[in-house]
Amino acid sequence: MTASVVPVILSGGSGTRLWPVSRPERPKQLLALTAAETMLQLTARRTDSTTTASYLSFGTPILVANANHADLIEEQLAEIGITESHILLEPFGRNTAPAIALAALVAKDPADALLVMPSDHVIADLPAFHAAIAQALPLVAEGWLVTFGITPDAPETGYGYIQMGDAVQGTVNSVTRFVEKPDAVRAAEMLAEGGYAWNAGIFLFRADAYLAALETFQPSMLLHAKASLDKGRKDGQRLYPDADAFEACPSDSIDYAVMERAEKVACVPVDMGWSDVGSWDSLHTISDKDESGNAVRGDVLTIDAARCLVHSDGPRVAMVGVEDLIVVVAQGDIMILRRGQSQNVKKVTEALKNR
Repeated sequence: MTASVVPVILSGGSGTRLWPVSRPERPKQLLALTAAETMLQLTARRTDSTTTASYLSFGTPILVANANHADLIEEQLAEIGITESHILLEPFGRNTAPAIALAALVAKDPADALLVMPSDHVIADLPAFHAAIAQALPLVAEGWLVTFGITPDAPETGYGYIQMGDAVQGTVNSVTRFVEKPDAVRAAEMLAEGGYAWNAGIFLFRADAYLAALETFQPSMLLHAKASLDKGRKDGQRLYPDADAFEACPSDSIDYAVMERAEKVACVPVDMGWSDVGSWDSLHTISDKDESGNAVRGDVLTIDAARCLVHSDGPRVAMVGVEDLIVVVAQGDIMILRRGQSQNVKKVTEALKNR
């Protein structure tokens, strides 16, 4: 029998896709980009008593984060009233599979269901999310590894896809395969074909089921994750895995390491107003806009401007007679590019690194 649902919040990130606002020292989950609260705070609130459906019960959250962000994370959780948590502080990133291994190993009860959530996503429809969790729990109790697939509404090339197979229980389906980010033609084909969902990177499974899968498919990863905790140290809410042991841990995503290999893998399709806010373009899409389609934050004046995103942390920005631009002013840097080109922000951060 599954005990309780334990939120596992993954708070890594390199802080490059939303430069110049997001940076390595303060990646997007630690910023207030979509609301008054930061994205980490919004994620943590999804499983607190003020937002949770009455038929769900959540335990003490586990956060897996960059050690450099420890103070910020504790401060931001305290600001929203979360004073009890387990904060696992990675000495360096090893991708999602080892991060979740650490969380599964520190779970209080091996029968706990771990709800794994990235800390930098938007979910607008919480009741739909909670209903999907409830749908998944009976299968989770039987040892299934469950992922949540976002019902696609466009041939999106920026997400991976999940091909769903036969119905397992209600609207929950077995997973036939995981599909890498497609090109535009293949994305359109999958949308027309049906039976595919976007891969949101949100998972639900018992701690012992995940550890058993690692034992089968990634024994070295499990061995070194265990060693890093055995040799690590605790300081209040903070857990510091041993750096040498963790460095020896293979770096891999949960998709490659476990989900694509295991047999009992299921997907709950859900339409919950989800976005990974992976670019300035996606932020424009989910932001409130004026009658001309402009999304602005900060001291911004628009005259005959349309469909622009403008974000300023101080200096006034005037947009006159322009269309489809992204203008970002942050921490003394200014970036201007056309909408639809925000994937090129990586080129900027790489060029700056090379300088």
